[in-house]
Amino acid sequence: MQEQAKSKVLIDLQYLPCTSFFSTLLQFDEIVLENNEHYVKQSYRNRCYILGANKVEMLVVPILDGNRKILIKDIQIDYQQRWPEIHWRTIKAAYGKSPFFEFFGDYFQQVLQKKPHFLWDLNFEILTICLRLLRINKTISLSENYEKDPETGVFDARGAISPKKETETGIYSYQESYQQNFGNEFVPNLSIIDLLFCRGNQSLGILKKSSIK
Repeated sequence: MQEQAKSKVLIDLQYLPCTSFFSTLLQFDEIVLENNEHYVKQSYRNRCYILGANKVEMLVVPILDGNRKILIKDIQIDYQQRWPEIHWRTIKAAYGKSPFFEFFGDYFQQVLQKKPHFLWDLNFEILTICLRLLRINKTISLSENYEKDPETGVFDARGAISPKKETETGIYSYQESYQQNFGNEFVPNLSIIDLLFCRGNQSLGILKKSSIK
């Protein structure tokens, strides 16, 4: 793999992020999380995709006042719905028999059970857990204000990784395949938990191969 000299990436914080999110982060020394943007509907900010026995399943975190113009850091989670239990039951059904579920599963169950008030807090804790399990050490900071055009030396990946479009961020080009639980055809760019539960300590190596442009 040819290393690229890059400094910072500016990116939106996501729920149980997909593999392309982490493949992108690997290309930079520093991560700047955009916390001054307005919430964007139908994005990875509050949803992810996993592979169930019969199909790809979408998990969505319900939020309050999603139709209003609210900063992402101020978006509140709707707990009138029993979504944490539903998400965990769906995840366990999909990955309970995976090789590494017993090693990593509790980390994600515990953060869901905490029921944080804000979507930002939920996503940030999940990101912290994922980086630790993947053994990825990066400097992380938060944006101080919203800049339409980031300063020189900052790669703008905001909105580039989206369920609506499979755009390339400029460094992520393809998904290195691995053995998944179901089906004969590899499904790319699922939530990072698909990779972690299926491949465990091999996950980082797979992400690095996926980072090659």
